[in-house]
Amino acid sequence: MVSNLLLSKTLHFSLSIFVESLVIFYTVSLQDSQPQLEQSQSQSLEDCLKLLKGERDEQRLAGLLLVTKFCKGDDVVSLRRVYDAVGVRFLDRLLRTGLGKGNVSGSGGDNRDVYLQLSVTVLATFCRVLEIASSEDMISKMPLILEIISKQPGAPVLEECYEFLYLVTTATGDGVTTLYESGGIKVLALQMSTLPDGSHSMELGIKIVQLMLSKLSLEVVINDYLSELSMMVTTIARQFAVLHNALKFELLHLLSAMLSSNYSAPLHEALRIMPDVNWSLYMHVGIVAILQNRVAPSDKLQALILAESMVSIKGEGWLLSQIKLPDVQDSVPADRCLLLVLESSRVEIAVLLNELAYLKYEASQNTSSTAENVHLKQQNVAIAFFLVEKIIKLISNIDGNEGDVIDESTLTKVIHGLNETIGVVLEYLQDAKEHGKKKGNDLLASVRLVGSYLAETPIPYKEKVGELLEYMLSVEGEDEPSPFDSICFLFPMLCQSTMEIGGIKALASSGGYKPVVECLIKLIGPNCRMVEDDGCIFLACDTILNLLLKKDQVQLPMDHTTFVNLLKALAYWTENSNDPSIIMMASSICALILDSTSEKALVNHPNFDSNCLNSLSRLFARSLAPCGKDTSDFAKADMDLLEIVTAGYSRWAHRFPHIRAAVER
Repeated sequence: MVSNLLLSKTLHFSLSIFVESLVIFYTVSLQDSQPQLEQSQSQSLEDCLKLLKGERDEQRLAGLLLVTKFCKGDDVVSLRRVYDAVGVRFLDRLLRTGLGKGNVSGSGGDNRDVYLQLSVTVLATFCRVLEIASSEDMISKMPLILEIISKQPGAPVLEECYEFLYLVTTATGDGVTTLYESGGIKVLALQMSTLPDGSHSMELGIKIVQLMLSKLSLEVVINDYLSELSMMVTTIARQFAVLHNALKFELLHLLSAMLSSNYSAPLHEALRIMPDVNWSLYMHVGIVAILQNRVAPSDKLQALILAESMVSIKGEGWLLSQIKLPDVQDSVPADRCLLLVLESSRVEIAVLLNELAYLKYEASQNTSSTAENVHLKQQNVAIAFFLVEKIIKLISNIDGNEGDVIDESTLTKVIHGLNETIGVVLEYLQDAKEHGKKKGNDLLASVRLVGSYLAETPIPYKEKVGELLEYMLSVEGEDEPSPFDSICFLFPMLCQSTMEIGGIKALASSGGYKPVVECLIKLIGPNCRMVEDDGCIFLACDTILNLLLKKDQVQLPMDHTTFVNLLKALAYWTENSNDPSIIMMASSICALILDSTSEKALVNHPNFDSNCLNSLSRLFARSLAPCGKDTSDFAKADMDLLEIVTAGYSRWAHRFPHIRAAVER
């Protein structure tokens, strides 16, 4: 009776009740539990299936309407039967008619939106059956669904579009590939920003992006869609800040994966120049929310990884961001992120270094799982080290602006936390020393952290550092044939400590001056090694200069071969340089070295020849030339160095006739 009634009406009338039926298609459950209704369900579904198999489109449309009365969304068996009955061709025509690309009998332009809603809703529901979702028929419809999303922002059908894409990409890897090749990243990047915060469509869109990036190479995606991916980060960052449900943790892991990959450098650069500045503040709010609540240790670690990426992109000042966002009601003090990141990093360092010490010195070393575990913990502790180093840099460069947002109480807390962390790191190095271990990136990173902090605050752990100085100067990275980076990392600290006689004595008595000199030779000699910061060359020079100026007071044992090689390297360094600072620094060190030798002794040394002597003579001729000229343009530091050169020359010129001749020429 119901079927006859529907078929007797016009198609337009049938369509008018489609909208009322669509919601039922998802959530239908039989409200009437009367036994006679349950007994009639099977027969009623069979009647609907007959309509779906009918020859006319009107019959199939009516069948789709009626079947919603009897088929639950999770009834896989019934859904499969309905899908087989209606047929792929009709579903395809229905979808294309809704897009204005096809024709269903009796359809008109006024009904296109209804056809579109019905077709997408039906397709999304069918895709709850894994076998259907993974079929080529569903995969082939993904470009059409993307077209709907791109052309109809805000339309009611969007949620079903996102659900369809999610179900198909979840069901098969081919779905992920097709979605990507059809421009899925571009469409999602442009359209997700228009979705309401926390909506089901937004959640599905995020899950789709997460799935795509887990299946595809991030390097390829960044190369193909850098601009779109940066837009996507800003959209996801906002959700990360404003949502307070389980999805927040998925967003955390997604953002961390996007920004902390080995291939993320171009994405970092794109975000660095992003005109939308709020995205970094949303990140700030989201990370604070994770770190200040009781969450799993793995989630806190992910928050630190994300914080590391943000500091890399925006600089350490990001840790002290002032939050002014209209859609973030909870006030976040400017120093909250700084304190939380430091505290979480401090805890990670303490736990991870303790676990590393156990794995390296006590646990069995014969299993691959142990080696993998050590490597993973080394990676994680490096993240915490990076953040602590950036905090050290931040507080050492506090100016008037930062002073407005970090008060004395906060600064005291930060310094206290840093002192505790450095103490833990020194204990780790002590443990490694006692076990005779000098090689390892974790040891190298530990030396770097100690050097960074004690260069700014040399008072804490002075005695402990003195005991470990020789060891720290001998630490090597995994790929280093000899110590180099560890010495470079310690130059800021050594430069500061050797300004006092105690620091000079510690360096001289430990024999640490030799690796320091050898490192400088590697930095400036013919086979010089490239470093990130050329400033460490001048720090090394200052350290050696401090040492030589007090060599008599500390009874420095002058190793002639080491210092002869340094003379040669300094002369080489200045040969093609016109920088007055380089010339004066090199000549002042050479002037102090020549106090302890003579020209005759030098030329008889197997590592020194007449070419070296000529280079040295030219260096002094250039550095002493200002003595007869106006020196008003000289920097004060260069004037101080000139005094050292002049005084030294007056002491030993009679022992170096070639140098004296070059100067007086």
